[in-house]
Amino acid sequence: MRMKLSLFLVFLIAFIAGCSDSTAKEPEKITPKKTDLILATTTSTQDSGLLDVLRPAFEEKHNFNLKIIAVGTGQALEMGTRGEADVLLVHAPAAEEELVKSGDAINRQKVMYNDFILIGPAGDPAQVKDLSLPEALKKITEIKAAFVSRGDDSGTHKKELELWKKTDIDPKILGKSYIEAGQGMGATLQIASEKNGYTLTDRATFLAQKKNMPETEIMVKGDESLLNIYHVMQVNDEKHDKVNAAGAKAFVQFMIEDDTKKIIKEFGGDKYGEPLFFLFE
Repeated sequence: MRMKLSLFLVFLIAFIAGCSDSTAKEPEKITPKKTDLILATTTSTQDSGLLDVLRPAFEEKHNFNLKIIAVGTGQALEMGTRGEADVLLVHAPAAEEELVKSGDAINRQKVMYNDFILIGPAGDPAQVKDLSLPEALKKITEIKAAFVSRGDDSGTHKKELELWKKTDIDPKILGKSYIEAGQGMGATLQIASEKNGYTLTDRATFLAQKKNMPETEIMVKGDESLLNIYHVMQVNDEKHDKVNAAGAKAFVQFMIEDDTKKIIKEFGGDKYGEPLFFLFE
């Protein structure tokens, strides 16, 4: 009887152990839920294709969904002022400094630069190719050639108005030939091409869109006044409590890391024969 009881207990223990082994599971790894991070930026970073490369690189490193709102720099800065974005990538230094002074933005970092260029129809009706920028603007107004302005308070629009002012010319004297697009850079370039007109653009967007406007060429470049500098900055969470502060800080840091700089430095070189953006040494 004792022998039978002992055997029964041995089998029972083995059975329980087997059941325990078969039902044991590895503890599930809990992946933190991704939160949205709103980036307000200029259309040039979107139209050039740069953000199509940077977004997946950022999301692979960080647990955030990067939501990109590409508008004129003026609108992007206004979103920062209202706390409607978490982080800004823009190119209007004077306006950016005002945002920092007001306390709406913090942690402003210089990222990259390219340049503005004056482009126009290959036939060059105003004969401005390779002139200085003030001379080119003067000749455009003299013959009332079509000039298409962004007209949207973007960084490019701010630069254009600044350049007209420095030249002591009111572009309104062009009358109907001065066309205010009120749109992004890509659309403005298309309108300039269709109107056989001139416009100011950042080089990156022009090179990215050049295939769509084969009869449009660079007229004026290299002028010191045409430097186009981009900064990234956080919207201040102490002033705007809905800001994703952790995500904004992570994006600013991402934009100045060596790996990101390498992406920016090489972007466009294989496709356009030259990089679209440059880094500060």
